[in-house]
Amino acid sequence: MLIRNFGHLWERKFINFGTGGLGNRGHLKGYNGPLKADFRDQIGIYVLYDKDLVPVYIGQAGRGKAGLLSRLNQHETDHLWSRWEYFSWFGFRRVNKNGRLSAFDDVEKVFRAKGSLLLNEVEGALLTALEPRLNKQGPHWKDVKEYYQTRDAEMEETTVGDLMDKLDGLEKRLRKGMVSLKGKR
Repeated sequence: MLIRNFGHLWERKFINFGTGGLGNRGHLKGYNGPLKADFRDQIGIYVLYDKDLVPVYIGQAGRGKAGLLSRLNQHETDHLWSRWEYFSWFGFRRVNKNGRLSAFDDVEKVFRAKGSLLLNEVEGALLTALEPRLNKQGPHWKDVKEYYQTRDAEMEETTVGDLMDKLDGLEKRLRKGMVSLKGKR
């Protein structure tokens, strides 16, 4: 088997790219039931979609040291920076019971599988990524697990209400500061 897991239509706005360096490398967390994993270093293929869920780019992750998060980060500043809002990925690295990606599954590994299994995997990835409206059946995958994107609290969008609450709090602190300054004269 090539494809071990996948994430479908994850949202760009919830990617934690981090600030760089060892302290905050960012993450690309997902879950499947109780099992959680960071897919930052996943290898495989990915598809970028525009705001209307139309595929605009297909790429590979895992060549050299460019795992999935690194490749997505490259698309933050390249010619695609304004063209995508969602992405799907199809990973070759298994998730171990401890939630870490398998070190055994890398780009140098030789995969052996029957042709019928390979056909099912390629068809499954295409069906999932493209969602053709005339296909009635879904993928015929064996032991491939879908992971759902974890929405990091620090990546949540700020609403107008949030901003108004913060502004009210600032205004109150400014008023208290003004009162204490007047009292010191």
